[in-house]
Order: sequence, then C-alpha cells, then structure tokens
Amino acid sequence: MKKNVLMIIALFIASLNLRPAISSIAPLLGNINTELEMSAAVASLLTSIPVLCMGLFSPVAVKASGKWGVERIIGLSLVVIGVGTVIRLFTHSAALLLITALIAGIGIALIGPLLSGFIKQHFPKHVPSMIAVYTVALTLGAAFSSALSVPLQKSFNSWQSSLAFWAFIAFVAAIIWWLFVNLQANKSVHTASAGTKAQLPWGNGKAWILTLSFGLMGILFYSFLAWLPQIIQGMGYTKAYAANSLTVFVAVQIPVSLVLPILLKNFPSRRLWLIVESLLVLVGLILLVLNVEPWVAAAFIGIGAGGLFSLNLLLPIDATDNAQEAASWSAMAQSAGYVIGALGPIILGWIHDVTNSFASALFGMIVITLLMIIVQFAATAKKTKETYLKKGSPAASDVIVPSSLERNP
Repeated sequence: MKKNVLMIIALFIASLNLRPAISSIAPLLGNINTELEMSAAVASLLTSIPVLCMGLFSPVAVKASGKWGVERIIGLSLVVIGVGTVIRLFTHSAALLLITALIAGIGIALIGPLLSGFIKQHFPKHVPSMIAVYTVALTLGAAFSSALSVPLQKSFNSWQSSLAFWAFIAFVAAIIWWLFVNLQANKSVHTASAGTKAQLPWGNGKAWILTLSFGLMGILFYSFLAWLPQIIQGMGYTKAYAANSLTVFVAVQIPVSLVLPILLKNFPSRRLWLIVESLLVLVGLILLVLNVEPWVAAAFIGIGAGGLFSLNLLLPIDATDNAQEAASWSAMAQSAGYVIGALGPIILGWIHDVTNSFASALFGMIVITLLMIIVQFAATAKKTKETYLKKGSPAASDVIVPSSLERNP
C-alpha cells in the first residue's frame, strides 16, 4: 500500500512537468519578442517545436522503454525537461531560446506516451482513477505556469528567470521519481504494449479521418495556447488580463475532464459531444471577434478544447475491434495529429506578421472549427448506448488509454 501511495505521488509530480515549458511562454511573448527582436512566425516555434517533438519522438520513446524500461526513461525525461528549461536562464538570443524548446520538447515527447504505460503496468485495477490523476496534474501544470509567468517576471525582474523557474519542479520530480519509483522496482519493467508492434494503418481511409480530426483539434488547441494572450492584448486589454484569460482557458479543462465521463455514460454518442464541444469553441471565437469580455470567450474555448481531446482519444477505440488495432490506430492519429497540430501556431504567427493583426487569424480558426465539425460527422456514426455496449466498448467511466502511445496534448 505504501509503495502504491509513493508511486501515485511520483506520477502526479511527474505529470505536472508536461506543459510548463510550453504554457509559460505565451504570457511573456511581448517582452521576449521585444528584447530578442523575433517575428511572430519565429516566436510561434517556441510552441510548435515541442508539439512537433511530441509527434516525431513517440516511436523513440516506445523503443527506448522496451530496451531500458519505462521507469528509467521517464526519470531521464524529467532531467531532460529540467535541463532544457534551466538553460533559459542564460538565454539572450532567439536561437538559444529555440534550442531550449527543442530540448524540453524531446523530454516531454519521451515522457508523455510512457506515463500511460506506467499506469497500466503498476495500477491495472485502478486505471481510470490514475488516468484522472495524470490528466488533472498535467492541466494544473499548464494552469499554474501560465498564471504565474507574469508575477514571476515581476518578482525576478527577468523573463528568463520566470521561464527557468519551472526547471526546479522538473528536477524535484526527477529526484522523487528516482526515490519513489526506480528504487522501489526490483527490475525495469518493459511496458511497451504488444499492440505497439501492430502495423500503423496508413492505407486506411477511416484512420486518416480520425487522424485529421485529432490534427484539427491540435491546430486549435496549440494556437490558443501560444497566441491567446497576444490576441487579447491586441484587443486593448492589459498583459495581466490576457495572462489570466489564458489561465481560465486551461483551468476550465480540469472540471471538464471529470464531468465528461459522467455525461458519456448517460449519453454515449461521440458525435453528439464532439459537435457540442466544437460549437462551444465556435461560440468563444465569435465572442473574441465581437470583442465581448475575452475571459468569457476563453472559458467557452477551454471547455470545448478540453472535451475534444478526450473524445478524440475514444474514436480509435470505437473504430477498432481489438486492443492491438486500437493501439496502432491511436498511435497513427496522435503521431501525425501532433505534427498537424504544430502547424497552428506557425500559421497564426505568419498571418500576424503579414497583416499586423490577429483578426484574420480568428476568422481562419472559425473556418478550421467548421471544417473540424464536418470531419467529426465523417469520423462518427450515430450509436445508441446499447450499440456501444454490444460492440464491447468500455463504459464511458471506464474508458482508458489503450496503449503506451496514448497521451494528453
């Protein structure tokens, strides 16, 4: 029992580190751009590079865990995140800041898919609750880092120190992971699922539809994460107000992750909730276009974005007949989907450079949201609760990540 408690603590603290290196950037972009003389397109790479890493390095993580064990790779990944983040303390050029994004992104990419495998290995009877611990911690890390970036900058009188602060959490997490997990294990456990050996369905049209659904969701999510404060500041609001709006966008996703399984249990139609969540994002975007209280718009967008991620994780499970197929479909959807999602911040930055405004970008995101709704209709079919249970899909409250390749944005 004590061993399990220690592992849960380690899991929670490790999960806290999956977003601060990304979400701490956006509230400070104005200062960073001014001092380093970066264009919006270059600044967008600070978000896009880690997301690209999340898409490209997942296979590396699985292969490494198969050779050296999931626990060791997770511990090493925390150190990599810490190193990439602490280097920001000495950053006085755009090139070096981008290198820190690459280093931290590799660490995030390695640890992300393996935490789910770790949960399945060590908590086989409590997977749903442990996935909740993982998801809530990840979201809290994003919320705290976005909320505290500006106060830390004022306290340290340095945006470099504000960004580097989060290395402390990563190094503490690495120490705790070593003490509570690695030393507790008698030997490395290779948790790479047999399903990861299945061939990815690159030639399957339905799999590409699910991948496109995941990718369009990623474009919107990471565009908001990278540029929402700058969009709101461009509307005439203060930096503090804009940063708080980003925090609202992230924080509302915590209750969404807790409530959505209950809703799905009673109304299991994936199509219904995909459309509802997409419409919430659309409402938020329209409110931004109309300059209606941005924090309210951020709340609508956050509720929609939080639900869309969980729902997109369910689609490969519904579309396949066994765990191996679900794992391979999920791996394809997320690997290619994160690469597609990484384009979002870059495109928005380029639009801002060309037009000197985010107005066109907001209309572009409205178009992407409408396109995403069309793709969601193609990716889903109307099913009753009995149909889901007959097919063997897990109840919504018990839906879990099917393989070590599954992870959060």
